[in-house]
Amino acid sequence: MCFDPPQAPEQEVRLLLLGLDNAGKTTVLKQLAAEDISHITPTQGFNIKSVQSAGFKLNVWDIGGQRKIRPYWRNYFENTDVLIYVIDSSDRKRFEETSLELAELLEEEKLATVPLLIFANKQDLMTAAPASELAESLRLHTIRDRMWQVQACSALTAEGIQVNIETDTVCKPKKSHSTSGDIF
Repeated sequence: MCFDPPQAPEQEVRLLLLGLDNAGKTTVLKQLAAEDISHITPTQGFNIKSVQSAGFKLNVWDIGGQRKIRPYWRNYFENTDVLIYVIDSSDRKRFEETSLELAELLEEEKLATVPLLIFANKQDLMTAAPASELAESLRLHTIRDRMWQVQACSALTAEGIQVNIETDTVCKPKKSHSTSGDIF
């Protein structure tokens, strides 16, 4: 996953964590912050955590995904460095809904060219679609205006939830898009 990091001395990176309700966004956030995940309730607004990773300060904004909250997502787009979209890979009935929401996000002017990371969450469940199937279902191969990556993960077990950032550059351009690997 590639993007040009901010040139500020503190090297802060703003990550916007979105997705439908029950996708696992808050669990992802708590895993990134190395916090207890045993008592998580639906987000009725937003959560923000600052996480230190390899010399970077990651400011992670987790915004609730309930249908009534989604219109407010646009209030958080400004200055986003990376968009992380979390999908419940086991809930195939909602793939169309999540695809439509993602398509709307990718049309937003304030998110133009912002790199996209999709967490194909809940891979610990037998019914989970593989990341490659999810990428195909979402028609990600049609995205031409930004770097994107699909990462298979389980927020419950923390598998696939890691942030690897180099201190000199966060990204070296890739010639192809990826459906697996590290976040950055």
